[in-house]
Amino acid sequence: MRKLELLALIEISIFGALAFLFDLIPSIKLSPSISISFAMIPIFILAFRWGFRVSLLAGFLWGILQIVLGDAYILTPIQGFIEYFIAFAFIGFAGLFYPVIQENLRASNRKKAAVWIVIAAFVGSLARYFWHFVAGFIFWGEYAPEDMNVVLFSFLTNGVTMLGAFVFCSILLVLLINTSPRLILRNQS
Repeated sequence: MRKLELLALIEISIFGALAFLFDLIPSIKLSPSISISFAMIPIFILAFRWGFRVSLLAGFLWGILQIVLGDAYILTPIQGFIEYFIAFAFIGFAGLFYPVIQENLRASNRKKAAVWIVIAAFVGSLARYFWHFVAGFIFWGEYAPEDMNVVLFSFLTNGVTMLGAFVFCSILLVLLINTSPRLILRNQS
């Protein structure tokens, strides 16, 4: 396993902190349990620039910052671990599409790159919100309406949040790739 480049480590720090700051910006609130934000974009950018490992570490850092800086809702240590360490790190699964995104950007095929970016954003969003869904029915079930199954409540709540965040992030990422592809394209040295 190769050591991470210094530039990658610097970008992990900057983009992890940027994701935390974006998360502080008021999001679109649909209910007390459903809010949609674009805070995953810095992690997605790293996923498309560096791949899985770097974006996983940046997501993990974002989760740590949430806890350390007091922006986390922790009921139990296990719930906190699932929702802040695992869930945020799993956004990094978008980085599995790094090779095909970089290949299409190098070939100046922005349309194909945009399609792969949307697919990667969906995978990263789904991976993150899967863990929020799990924590939702295990730890947050008391917030479900009395006549609703807690698994269904968690599925609907986290599903709507995931889809909203995915669509919002995808739109912004496609705009970004069309206006500034160099932000995502990484020079190989």
